[in-house]
Amino acid sequence: MSNRVVRILLLLVFAVLAGCASLPATVERPVSQARTDVADTRLAAVAAASVDAQDTHLSGLRLLPAGDQAFEARIALVRTAEKSVDAQYYQIADDASGRQFLRELSNAADRGVRVRVLVDDLHAAGQDALLAGFASHPGIEVRMFNPLAVRDGSVGRRVFFSMNEFSRINRRMHNKLFVADGAFAISGGRNIADEYFGRSEPANFIDMDVLSAGPVVAEMASVFDAYWNSPHAYPIEQLATHIGTEAARWHFDKVTAAAVSEVAVTTLDSLGQPAIGPQIAAGRVQLRMAAVRVVADSPRKADADNESLADGVVMNGNLDLMQSAQSEVLIASPYFVPGRRTMDVLQQAAEDKVHVSIMTNSLATTDEPLAHFGYARYRQALLERRVALYELMPGDDEREAHADGPHGSLGRLHAKLAVVDRRWLSIGSMNMDRRSAHSNTEMSLIVDSPMLATQVAGLLYNDRLPRSYQVRTTPGRQGIEWVSQRGTEEVVLRSEPNATTARKLRLQMLAAMVDEDLL
Repeated sequence: MSNRVVRILLLLVFAVLAGCASLPATVERPVSQARTDVADTRLAAVAAASVDAQDTHLSGLRLLPAGDQAFEARIALVRTAEKSVDAQYYQIADDASGRQFLRELSNAADRGVRVRVLVDDLHAAGQDALLAGFASHPGIEVRMFNPLAVRDGSVGRRVFFSMNEFSRINRRMHNKLFVADGAFAISGGRNIADEYFGRSEPANFIDMDVLSAGPVVAEMASVFDAYWNSPHAYPIEQLATHIGTEAARWHFDKVTAAAVSEVAVTTLDSLGQPAIGPQIAAGRVQLRMAAVRVVADSPRKADADNESLADGVVMNGNLDLMQSAQSEVLIASPYFVPGRRTMDVLQQAAEDKVHVSIMTNSLATTDEPLAHFGYARYRQALLERRVALYELMPGDDEREAHADGPHGSLGRLHAKLAVVDRRWLSIGSMNMDRRSAHSNTEMSLIVDSPMLATQVAGLLYNDRLPRSYQVRTTPGRQGIEWVSQRGTEEVVLRSEPNATTARKLRLQMLAAMVDEDLL
């Protein structure tokens, strides 16, 4: 018997044995709610000074397009918080940004701040010691959403050895939310990792968050509580039973001891906005007042027996917004794999002469080639519906004078945005794909603000679209071409950039084995 056959047999045996692994049968998860005794905090005073007290139906908002300012805003809020910080993320990486974030939260807990951190378990491979050590500090609780029973190894290994529970582990919490003292919240597309804040090489994500104050914060805090108290949320201590408390605490203190305390930040972002920290220190943050609606999936979307393929609450909310358009829809989504209703909405838009533009990643910039292949199947149909398609080009980011995008590295679109009629803005965690619609939980804000909608449209049209390929049908014959501008010259490519024959064949073979709902 060959060594290769032996390895395959052993792998299958291990997979069967791992199928015996299970989550704790009895889980103690004390119910807790967002603190309401926060009116006397410094952040509550700053929030009150930053919004229009005359209209209690409106909230204050500010876009955070720059990665460094988005990170600085979170750290400034943690450092100012006096009573509570709640953080909910799909990923908190074990890298410089993740360790600094957790260290700052630990310091806040030392001051008496209650800290609750909820993390999806999929990308937490190898982080049990880090997170259990973090949770060992008084005042800190960590819960893992929809955990895998297999705790060791890479993401791929954990998923492989958990295939007996695939219908459950396929459902992930994709939400991104941060709330400090019930006064300010940050939501949007960014996880906590270097590549979301312009700190990574060779690639960084081009993303967008929004800072909020006013009544919308309480609504978002209620969303956090629903997930925190969900039966899908497991305290890290009841999962990391193979690690002693003292050992975990020692590990956390060791790996975060070198976490930098300084936060380098540019003076102004691309919208001419200064950093948040100095504004908090001065007692007032510059915000735009707007009516805001929170749209959030229920944590029950992650139930293992949830076999529904109906679009989720967040997807339906965004499609309803698109369907209301009178003149224009602009969408930015890193992964775009439309479902039937999305295609119906786009068909109706074409018939109503609504101009639709979609911006997504090219094959050269995507971090999910299979998802891009799923999108590519729809390119011709989208063009037939008169959709203006744009795919982000690689490189050329050295021209940026601000920190909204990467410097000297590959830029990848990660922002999830929709602008309708230059009045309405949707911003959140949801990609326009089947996974976000059916499998992942998501949250978005739908904002009625011509000012903010115009700001986002301006960033995309004036900054990102000129750095994108326009995808269009080939004049005079069947086919698709990719068009870019180099100065006054139009450069036309008749084959997809970065798509070698071998790569296309490999993706085609893999895609044939993967349902579009998994992309």
